[in-house]
Amino acid sequence: MTEPAEHADFSQHIVFCEHTIESAPPSSRRFMTATASHLGYLPSATARWAASPQLLDGFARLTALFDATTLEPIAREVVIMTMAVRNHCDICVAMHTARLRALDADAATITALRDGAPLGDPRQEAVRVFTLRVLESAGDVGEPALREFLGHGYTARNALEVVLGIGAYTMSTLANRLTGAVVDEPLREFA
Repeated sequence: MTEPAEHADFSQHIVFCEHTIESAPPSSRRFMTATASHLGYLPSATARWAASPQLLDGFARLTALFDATTLEPIAREVVIMTMAVRNHCDICVAMHTARLRALDADAATITALRDGAPLGDPRQEAVRVFTLRVLESAGDVGEPALREFLGHGYTARNALEVVLGIGAYTMSTLANRLTGAVVDEPLREFA
């Protein structure tokens, strides 16, 4: 049996407080300071994750590795938005909508990603579909699905990079939902 929404929200706020840089465990402060400096504010998610310096560090490392992959930036965002929508992470959807706009992604692509709908660009759609197939099959996508992905100009390396992105953004979407992280004011226009 699940808890009523108001009870779950209530317990999240008690258990997962929003740390300031000063109130956070010392080993969380470097990441928090860097994030606040980069974004111009300290996101609710970061403030709540600060209770676990290892989570902050793990996410920072995984996202840096994912950002360094050979997948082009829009393809990486397709993986991220697919995860965010699938896992119902409102803060991730807002944050990565803003990121897609900064990358000059067209409005139709952004809308389709937010709706979990097919993308007009066949190459981007191949990434979205492959991401979902990896998730649905726990990685056992089968030869036809892998060939289909590779048929859009992707490589075996790219297939594994999709798995890396899934790992990184499974971590963030689940942590955001667990902690009840809210969409911050600077992201509300993208929510």
